Amino acid sequence: MNFDTVLFPSEPRSFPFRRGVKTLLRALHILTTGVLLGGHIFAQPQEALMTWLWASILTGLILLATDLYASCAILLEARGVAVVVKIGLMLLIPVMWEQRVALLIAALIIGAVSSHLPRTYRHRLLFFKDKIVVDQRRG
Repeated sequence: MNFDTVLFPSEPRSFPFRRGVKTLLRALHILTTGVLLGGHIFAQPQEALMTWLWASILTGLILLATDLYASCAILLEARGVAVVVKIGLMLLIPVMWEQRVALLIAALIIGAVSSHLPRTYRHRLLFFKDKIVVDQRRG
């Protein structure tokens, strides 16, 4: 087994209850980011929002980890690039506190648009199109 087949298997890996786990994680991610954005819009104190910020980052990273387990091809797809950009925006919040609402809104818009694109665009490989198999399963 070589390194390429570990990172980019010819058939995406799975785990028990994959769809249910991802659905639950996605719901938790939407909950945490919704509370976080609302808290910032309604000017809640920073101390009250930091837990929600890290919870949204953590749930997003766990969601990404489930996709990376299937295949690292996600990082080369349009949806994966969108996820990396969103994580970058979220990690900027503690550093660029005054721009936090704009950063959160940008992440929300990128997430909503990228997750609702047709599958052909969402799973489109941006790099190495002829060498990698993408995970096109639902859920």
